[in-house]
Amino acid sequence: MPPRASRPPLHEQTPPPDWLPEVIARLRAEYHPDLPLPRPERQVLDALLRTLLSQQNTSTVAARQFAALKAAYPRWEAALLDGPDGIETVLRDAGGGLARIKAGYIHGILAHLHEHLGTLDLAATRQLNDQEARNLLEGLPGIGMKTASLVLLFDLLRPALPVDTNIERVAKRLELFPQRWTAEKVERWFDAVVPREWAQRAAFHVAGVRHGRLTCRPREPRCDRCVLQDLCPSAALLGPSETRGVRSRGERNPVSSEHD
Repeated sequence: MPPRASRPPLHEQTPPPDWLPEVIARLRAEYHPDLPLPRPERQVLDALLRTLLSQQNTSTVAARQFAALKAAYPRWEAALLDGPDGIETVLRDAGGGLARIKAGYIHGILAHLHEHLGTLDLAATRQLNDQEARNLLEGLPGIGMKTASLVLLFDLLRPALPVDTNIERVAKRLELFPQRWTAEKVERWFDAVVPREWAQRAAFHVAGVRHGRLTCRPREPRCDRCVLQDLCPSAALLGPSETRGVRSRGERNPVSSEHD
């Protein structure tokens, strides 16, 4: 039998609309008009663990838990020796949910690094290419695509494009791709269709997250004040009564020039 033909990449199966650059430009103009600057370099392991703590936590709680860990364990070797139960106690005392699960992941990451790299340090990721660094990060316990992408983008300054629930919700309401797609497919699609330039991707990520939190909210989205309203087919269904029934995707006048 002839070999089975491989399926084309996601962005070829579902090509981006020609107005996608307009979506990115408007979000950036509204929420992040200035391109970001690299933030001060942090230890990569510290950045990874702090990002792990932020999963299903507020940034305030994650910062408090991380500070408690650093106070309890000035060196990560002490956390490795203390074990998951000791780490869990530190996290619980600092407040926040999923303490047992995250303690297990943290201890698992430290044990994995000690066993496989012989050091509790991820500085070597700075010398790896993008895919090698991603493979190393995603090979650690509890670290999935989004967490790895956040560390790659903001701490290793690589042109990754993490897609959180806010960006995914915005994109699906814009009907950029099938609703059934998983978060992993969504990120792979965005990674293929957005130019691979670090500052542009960092700005788009931040702007997309802010738009999802402030305007394109899970409930009661503020479609009447949305800079994407005329491009969004969902505005006619989800927005306030005064915006429902509005035609989309260029059938209204575009938003004012202040957002161009």
